[in-house]
Amino acid sequence: MLRFRNSLSRFFSGQHSLSLRRLHARSSRRSHPKSDNDDNDEKIRRRQEKPEAHMHLYKSRGQHILTNPRVLDSIIRKSNVKPADTVLEIGPGTGNLTLRLLEAAEKVVAVEIDKRMVEFLHKRVAEHGFQDRLTVICKDALKTEFPQFDLVVANIPYGISSPLVAKLVYGANPFRGATLLLQKEFARRLLANPGDSEFNRLAVNVKLVADVEFVMDVSKRDFVPCPKVDSSVVIIRPRAEVPDVNLDEWWAFTRTCFGKKNKTLGATFKQKKKVLDLLRISRTPCSNGGSTSNDSNHDCSNNTSADNDEEVDSSEEDMPMSAVFRKKIIGVLNSGGFEDKRPSKLSNEELLHLLSLFNQAGIYFHDHSSPSDADNIELAAALSS
Repeated sequence: MLRFRNSLSRFFSGQHSLSLRRLHARSSRRSHPKSDNDDNDEKIRRRQEKPEAHMHLYKSRGQHILTNPRVLDSIIRKSNVKPADTVLEIGPGTGNLTLRLLEAAEKVVAVEIDKRMVEFLHKRVAEHGFQDRLTVICKDALKTEFPQFDLVVANIPYGISSPLVAKLVYGANPFRGATLLLQKEFARRLLANPGDSEFNRLAVNVKLVADVEFVMDVSKRDFVPCPKVDSSVVIIRPRAEVPDVNLDEWWAFTRTCFGKKNKTLGATFKQKKKVLDLLRISRTPCSNGGSTSNDSNHDCSNNTSADNDEEVDSSEEDMPMSAVFRKKIIGVLNSGGFEDKRPSKLSNEELLHLLSLFNQAGIYFHDHSSPSDADNIELAAALSS
């Protein structure tokens, strides 16, 4: 009986202590109510930490915001931004990269097509006191003329990667370098070298005028919303000297070669349709002029035509013009040792040499009845199609 009473006493004593603690906790909450200012401060803090969490982002438009501060800082550091630089940013989004650029550069020109983002960006930049150093262009980056800039630093929407890279490397604006965050697969294609499985026309055309450097891979988990694939950062630096080649000719030539990049050049150029196409293009009248990278005209003085004074072999007299022209094409390939070679394994120097041999023989690839690719905003076709 005594043991039972002692147990009962300890039970009620414990319950009493628990009740006192609960009472004290309720009293403390009543004496320190949460004010409206506390709520506002908490909302502002969360918005500053993750502003993208308060805006609907469209994956279909490539709106994936980079949020990892270490990656953002690395991009700024690798870009080598100088205090006097004007930096072009394409697709600034909520401004995570923009604010870091404004801290490092004299001026940032941001091109953003989404009006919601533009409004948000202005407010966020103003909160940090950088509004006088930011210019926002609310237009499509592919259809607007860029002002002068020293560097490009941007998280590129995946859907416009190819035409935007083309616009930058073949554009009129000189710049020191472009640090771009791209879809990993696209970056690998851009970095590929002859003999690599990823080697393609995109790499060939970009590397004609620029050098491409790999910087780092970025996990898809570092973005909001999370994309389906990882990304990579590359730096594109325009070359001080570029080959003296007609760009329309070069783009049309590489389109032909890389249509089937693993096929031998002999097999590609022996096709009847290809022979007829090149015959038609090479006989098209055009203005005589230098074959320079800044002039879309090329010298047509050697073009194959009905009144060509070139000597014809007696065995070719009864051959149709297409057969004669086909024989000329194969002769060019053989003269340079290219008939059994594959485009996927040729360097730019070898491709330039082959194009020169074709042109010297009066064989051309650019149809002058078509618009110049150099005047076409959709330069993606000139680069990678």
